[in-house]
Amino acid sequence: MSDKATEIANLLGPTVQALGLDLLGAEYLPAPGGATLRLYIDVPLAEQPERMVNVDDCERVSREVSAQLDVEDPISGNYTLEVSSPGVDRPLFTLEHFEQHLGQSAKVALKLPQENRRRLQGEIAEVDLAKGTVTFVVDGKPFVASFDNIDKARIIPDWAALGLAPTKPTGPAPKQGDKAKNKSNNETAAKKPRAE
Repeated sequence: MSDKATEIANLLGPTVQALGLDLLGAEYLPAPGGATLRLYIDVPLAEQPERMVNVDDCERVSREVSAQLDVEDPISGNYTLEVSSPGVDRPLFTLEHFEQHLGQSAKVALKLPQENRRRLQGEIAEVDLAKGTVTFVVDGKPFVASFDNIDKARIIPDWAALGLAPTKPTGPAPKQGDKAKNKSNNETAAKKPRAE
């Protein structure tokens, strides 16, 4: 998270917690026409998976947080507030988030290049809270990143485990003659003159 996003998350965290939810983190995206402030909320771990974040939760947080942002005014200029659940490709904002998802794959963007890489994908293999590092397995080799150098990280969903992986067609394969037939139709259509 950027310094601004961290500052805003620290400011708003207690408000979200008072509503019975956790503020996982914030993204602050400045832009010429107006910034975007995106908050990711979730239900406490003790209540998962029985309870999930819903639209009503997002609306309640949005109302309370908007009022607080109007009073505290941490963002100068126009901005859009978005309140969202983390989704299946949940963002990871803290070392503890990485620790909760050991063994899962993540997509990571680094602030500064490391081993000639700014981006990597790999399994979260180890989290060292004392040293502030996360070890990923990338292309079969360990890759140790300092948490301070991680700009953004998201879980890569295991679509098969979620039961959402595409399935292979079970019917017979198309006949060779069908392909040739379709090709000739396409060629005929391509040769037709167009009206201009």
